Amino acid sequence: MASLKEMRNRISSVKATQKITKAMQMVAAAKLRRAQDAATSARPYARRMATVIANLAASVSGPSAPRLLAGTGSDQKQLVVVATADRGLAGGFNGGIARAARDHIASLIAQGKQVQIICIGRKGRDVLRRLFGDRVIATFEVPKVLGMDGARPVAELILQKFEAGEADVVTLFYSRFKSVISQVPTARQLIPAVVDANDVGGAAPDLKGGVYTYEPDEASILETLLPRNLAIQILSAMYENQAGFYAAQMSAMDNATRNAGDMIAALSLQYNRSRQAQITKELIEIISGAEAL
Repeated sequence: MASLKEMRNRISSVKATQKITKAMQMVAAAKLRRAQDAATSARPYARRMATVIANLAASVSGPSAPRLLAGTGSDQKQLVVVATADRGLAGGFNGGIARAARDHIASLIAQGKQVQIICIGRKGRDVLRRLFGDRVIATFEVPKVLGMDGARPVAELILQKFEAGEADVVTLFYSRFKSVISQVPTARQLIPAVVDANDVGGAAPDLKGGVYTYEPDEASILETLLPRNLAIQILSAMYENQAGFYAAQMSAMDNATRNAGDMIAALSLQYNRSRQAQITKELIEIISGAEAL
């Protein structure tokens, strides 16, 4: 059995840990509000962009369709983009995204596909590099302040790989923020571009019989919009990830704080019992010595 001093030290250590987890919970809760607002605000723009592209794509087909929309006609070369966080202590947040990506990648490899991986965030990189080694070709850290400057380098690398013929299909994995207690690992195909606006929660507007007339032609507009849409989809996923990370961290730190409280109560009870037993033993020894005299 541990001595009273060791038990006091352990109680002090758990109390210090409880203060840290409580502070982290409060910080995550404060940051969650801003991250949630950013993720919510980014959705309408991405939705409207998808709607415009869907309307344009309806008028473009065959040889005139941009390669980002039509694809290469093959799915042999797969590029998987996995967006996680740079930090942990967020429960199963990073693990859920990495697990979904891992299962998808393993399935592609089993089918004989050529797979390359781009990681956004160190946590996803650490998991996937252990599993798939040199298939991880690049890693981008999550910027402290999210913006197009953080999403554009990823989009440029993806476009470079696609234009060089090193990728036929590009799939993005991230965690969609649903609520404070629910973050859903999600896969989204970036190339060939998905032109269904309903895929991002939108719908084409009712033109009441009218039609759009585009100048220049639809194919030229798509050639400009599709690369930009790629960066927007990545940025939107990063916003969703940020909100989901802080929500998961807040919940994880709340659970850790509660567990620390339970441990402190159990250790304090054990300490008091041991101390009382020691006092009783000393009293018995004193009384026995007095009687012997």
